[in-house]
Amino acid sequence: MSDKDPSLRRNAPKLALHVPEPAFRPGDSPDFSSLKIPAAGKAPRPDTNAPATETHPLTTDLIRVLGDDHKAVGPWNPKLDPDTLRKMLKDMVTVRVFDDRMYRAQRQGKTSFYMKCTGEEAIAVAAAAALDREDMHFPTYRQQGLLIARGYPLTEMMCQIYSNKGDKLKGRQLPIMYSDKAHGFFSISGNLGTQFPQAVGWAMGAAIKGDSRIAMGWIGDGATAEGDFHSALTFAAVYNAPVVLATVNNQWAISSFSGIAGAERATFAQRAVGYGIAGLRVDGNDALAVFAAVRWAAERARSNLGPTLIEFFTYRAEGHSTSDDPSGYRPSNEAKAWPLGDPIERLKAHLVAIGEWDDERHSAMAAEADAAVRAAQKESEKLGILPEQGKDDIGSMFDDVYAEVPWHLAEQREQAVSEGGG
Repeated sequence: MSDKDPSLRRNAPKLALHVPEPAFRPGDSPDFSSLKIPAAGKAPRPDTNAPATETHPLTTDLIRVLGDDHKAVGPWNPKLDPDTLRKMLKDMVTVRVFDDRMYRAQRQGKTSFYMKCTGEEAIAVAAAAALDREDMHFPTYRQQGLLIARGYPLTEMMCQIYSNKGDKLKGRQLPIMYSDKAHGFFSISGNLGTQFPQAVGWAMGAAIKGDSRIAMGWIGDGATAEGDFHSALTFAAVYNAPVVLATVNNQWAISSFSGIAGAERATFAQRAVGYGIAGLRVDGNDALAVFAAVRWAAERARSNLGPTLIEFFTYRAEGHSTSDDPSGYRPSNEAKAWPLGDPIERLKAHLVAIGEWDDERHSAMAAEADAAVRAAQKESEKLGILPEQGKDDIGSMFDDVYAEVPWHLAEQREQAVSEGGG
């Protein structure tokens, strides 16, 4: 018989594939007791000039600073002054208020689309505080905290969401896909994973020019399954690029849980091990831990000691976007069961614990943030909301494409303007 005869394999076991399934589905009672959450302050902090291999145990650990008593403990405690902590808290509260107002605006039909970062505010805000103002971020659509922390005008963010006359991007980006070079915020791409190779390339360019600025790239857990993720890590490792690479593991990529991207096999931070670069796994709901990890990685990059891959372990409390209903694929109360708590409440409790905050001041600050967001919304809506945008400036769609407009596009522009009346 031929060795390819099927009868020779009749007693062999049938092959089967493993399809990851989330632990809980709609109607289940979520129970995260199986998660290993180490005590705050237990993770060691290597020197920034330590070999990358010394960080690799930290890819399965979890860097935490805020303890159950809300005090900052351990070697990763960044020992921030109260003013810095209060600034971070205010920025986080502002982000949440902004998200709630814009979510409501979308539901009222004032714009087509919005994405909230509820439960993840500490990650972008603390990262912005940890990096230099001149450093460049390559964000996803859930890092609006970077702009708010850097003082970008709320009105301009809203004008972009409404695609109105005040939109600096002229309506050419989806709502929430901001871009502002002056604030170190690279244009958001809707394609998954592009931020990593862009950040690595920018960082390599900075090194080639002898610049002192570094880059930070951002993706979600689902995008680690994209080829761009691995291409970026290869270039970052080979050329020792001065870059911080952040993976925000919020447990869900649209309606696919993190296991589909490989979370059942290893942490996302562990992928640093295979590339021989530094890696950290951080409690993403602990603003002090986020600050400390990003500052450590930034100092390492700035000292020509290479890239760091950071996994921020958190939870996406809301739907993927306004187009998503998470109750269709996970329990409705799963966010409340998340064991790492609410990042805003944790930072607030820390400030109270050290005698630098109280409920009265917090209420006043929240009211101030709410008033600022409402005022910005009022100003932006004076310039129009998305459904009101018509054809009054239709000819602008031909701008900024060619230095010299080809004859056939010039003809099309004239036709569009004459027919559109603008």
